[in-house]
Amino acid sequence: MATVPDSSSSKRWLPLEANPDVMNQFLWGLGLPENEAECFDVFGLDEELLEMVPKPVLAVLFLYPLTSLSEEERMQQDKVQREYSNKVYFMKQTVGNACGTIGLLHAVGNITSEVNLVEGSYLDKFFKSTSSMDPHQRAAFLENDRDMEVAHSVAATAGDTEASDNVDTHFICFSCVDGELYELDGRKSCPISHGPSSPSTLLQDAAKVIRGMIEKNPESLNFNVIAVSKKAGGNF
Repeated sequence: MATVPDSSSSKRWLPLEANPDVMNQFLWGLGLPENEAECFDVFGLDEELLEMVPKPVLAVLFLYPLTSLSEEERMQQDKVQREYSNKVYFMKQTVGNACGTIGLLHAVGNITSEVNLVEGSYLDKFFKSTSSMDPHQRAAFLENDRDMEVAHSVAATAGDTEASDNVDTHFICFSCVDGELYELDGRKSCPISHGPSSPSTLLQDAAKVIRGMIEKNPESLNFNVIAVSKKAGGNF
């Protein structure tokens, strides 16, 4: 579930389903060890349901519908010059319907110090190869990466719903970097800071921002929230 990116690229992938099982198999197959981290559904944004999510939470993925209001807001945000920590791993989106994969890459790319990627695995080599690149260079690297295109295609056809590239929803990622909550959206010009955060409050802080986004589109039910959590016993 994704959208056409704001770029001149004509390449389009099938959208990735908002399904933790699909995302787990995708990430584990690319080199995130199963005993390190796992994706979980977030069933609601009130405190009681947030407490049910396994902790610690390393990143939060949010799928939401694209509307004229969300597009107008994105364009307004892109007019503002924003500073952000150079520790933030961020990449642009230049492939249609790639936002699910880019959301997962944003999630993992900002926790490489907290998880032990399999040495020599796809993710290990991807982040080492792109660590010194700018967001546009990372996007070009991904766009021309046949291995990831194949892996994404396998994952996109593994969900419960029939794969179609005609969708109007979009994945973004929330990560805590250098004590700030960042919204990472490859269709935007840069990361958006939503203020102070910490690893222990990441889920609650992201939920507050997500609630605000949902309130702007109260008629839609097309929202999904997925947490990437550290597995019990993993290094943290």
